[in-house]
Amino acid sequence: MIAAIDGAAIVRRSIRGLAMRILLSSVFLLTFVLVCADAQEPAKFYVAPNGNDAWSGRLPEPNADKTDGPFASVQGAKAAMRANYRDWSTKLGEVRPIEILLRAGSYRITDALEFTYEDTQWYVMPRQSVTWAAYPGERAVISGGLPITKWKKEGNLWVAELPDVKSGAWNFTALWVDGEYRWRARTPNEGYLRTAGKAPAIKDAEGKEKPSNVAFKFAPGDIQHWDNIEDAMIVAMHSWDTSHNHIASIDDANQIVNLVGGSGAWPFENWGPRQRYYVEGIREALDAPGEWYLDRKKGLLYYWPKEGEDPAKTEVVAPKAAQIITFAGNAAEGKLVEGLVFRGLSFQHTNHVLPAEGMPCQQAAWSVSGAIDGNGAKGCVIEDCEIAHISNYGIWLREGCTDNIIRKNHVHDMGAGGVRIGIGSDPKVEADATLRNVVDNNWIHDGGKKYPAGVGVIIQRSSYNTVSHNDISDIFYTGVSVGWSWGYAPSSANHNVIEYNHIHNIGKYVLSDMGGIYSLGLSPGTIERYNHIHDVYSYSYGGWGLYTDEGSSEMLLENNVVYNCKTGGFHQHYGKENRIQNNIFGFATEGNVIRSREEEHISFFFERNIIIFDNGKPLGSTWKNGNFKLDFNCWWDTANADFKFGDKTFAEWQAAGNDTHSLVADPLFENAAARDFRLKPESPAITKLGFQPIEISTSGLYGDAAWIEGPKKIVREPVSQPTD
Repeated sequence: MIAAIDGAAIVRRSIRGLAMRILLSSVFLLTFVLVCADAQEPAKFYVAPNGNDAWSGRLPEPNADKTDGPFASVQGAKAAMRANYRDWSTKLGEVRPIEILLRAGSYRITDALEFTYEDTQWYVMPRQSVTWAAYPGERAVISGGLPITKWKKEGNLWVAELPDVKSGAWNFTALWVDGEYRWRARTPNEGYLRTAGKAPAIKDAEGKEKPSNVAFKFAPGDIQHWDNIEDAMIVAMHSWDTSHNHIASIDDANQIVNLVGGSGAWPFENWGPRQRYYVEGIREALDAPGEWYLDRKKGLLYYWPKEGEDPAKTEVVAPKAAQIITFAGNAAEGKLVEGLVFRGLSFQHTNHVLPAEGMPCQQAAWSVSGAIDGNGAKGCVIEDCEIAHISNYGIWLREGCTDNIIRKNHVHDMGAGGVRIGIGSDPKVEADATLRNVVDNNWIHDGGKKYPAGVGVIIQRSSYNTVSHNDISDIFYTGVSVGWSWGYAPSSANHNVIEYNHIHNIGKYVLSDMGGIYSLGLSPGTIERYNHIHDVYSYSYGGWGLYTDEGSSEMLLENNVVYNCKTGGFHQHYGKENRIQNNIFGFATEGNVIRSREEEHISFFFERNIIIFDNGKPLGSTWKNGNFKLDFNCWWDTANADFKFGDKTFAEWQAAGNDTHSLVADPLFENAAARDFRLKPESPAITKLGFQPIEISTSGLYGDAAWIEGPKKIVREPVSQPTD
């Protein structure tokens, strides 16, 4: 009986214990959920122009007795975060993300804000990040420039004394007035000077003669013994790039100018006589409104104002900082900069001054830094920001940068280009590879103002990146460039995806040998699709829409719409077994589909494309050896249906084994003359060739209406091909 009672008690105690455990578990679970939910709420700190770096930063505005409030500077906030991040981020045993919110105003810096592993090494979970953002509804600018004030009038000019310039502590080659780029004094103001012949040959390291890349002949009066001639910069156009050189000496008797450093790989007049150049940075060229000149010896800045500008009301900014944000991670050592987010901020005014030897020819202005720049960044986000009024590239993710997102940024008024991914060489160790970055939904325009060879978005030796839904326009060279090797050498640029971009109004007859999308070297797995490309106009040759250059191989180019290109909608210099399918190529000024080199392997498969033109030139360059495959294409000349493929009629072209199932037929676009390339349902390209209609309205920016409409508001001055 006792045993039975004890057994019942045991059962009752067990039931009560189970109930208690369930209750305690429920309480613990609720507590855990609340703690975790609270842990995800960021710890917020503030920066404001009326703040104080000695305060806590925990208040969005100063308190009533002015004893606490926001920080005053981004430098102060960053220093405080690094010193106190554990206290800032820890609550109830959990690590929380941090938000640093900038109130409206301009925050001036003279050196970059550098982020290292030590700034982020305490993260233990993906949600634990540091976000630098604009306070909701307010505009915050981080500027690497200094305002120029205390102007004096001197005739037509404004003059300001700059002691740091006179002492040699400061030099700059860019200037912005009320948010607009102002051109350094140059001659001529419009157009170019022209070389007047080659200088005598020089000898290379082995004693062999070669054309000069350090001098050229000039026309009488074009080069003179200007005051402060050491500051004069000769900017010369070399097909797809430019050289920037100071003057070493002038041979008046033979009218030869000798240059410091030289132009690099390309001799002067390598691309033909009367090479274009201009001279900037001389006082004697300051002869028009909107120009400026910096006298470094005297420390004087001269500016010729435009009509209506008032020194008391006009903001003039000269750049001081070379970069705004830098990442100083080290992937090889496992010391990454992780989880940084920049949102809703405006980054402005960067400096980029060339060394005394200048800058030789550089494809894509490859040595120019980024306003946001660095190594070893992982999982960082730059979104909804403005990057503007800069002397360099907008963003450059260098070695060991992985899984970063660059999204919905307005990048404009650049000295070079927009975004760079990777570097020009293979990683020394696997950890240094730059991989899996996303450049999406950015508006990139008005670049190349100092370095015309800047690219909208360039991927060098980097793989598994995505460049999508960007609007890229108004630059002087290539829209998107992918790959960085020449010939068939192995490359670490593969499986990149370039899709849904709107690339337009580039080239503008300034440089040559460019593409809406340009690829360089082996690129297995790389895809270019659903891109809308138009108005690509080179100075001489090479205004192409899709351009596979220098061994570009194993790529897929599909569902792109390309038109109004100077030299061709598609061009392959040389490469192997690329697939070009289901694209529309329309109305190139010269040939429409170009193949430049005969090779022993199959160059490409060109199938189910529509090619429409009005000049009788469906093909360009060389199509002799037959190592290419064309079929199921629709060809149509709106001016004359009796066109030829080289010297062959369409029947003869087919008899040679080409385009066996293709058609010469009107593809029935809605309005090809107005560049409306929507196909009518009865199109023979659809019904007979299996072409899949392309919806180009999905290319370019996405999101709210104001964002999408932004590019449509650009007012462009008409450009035309030079006649000389």
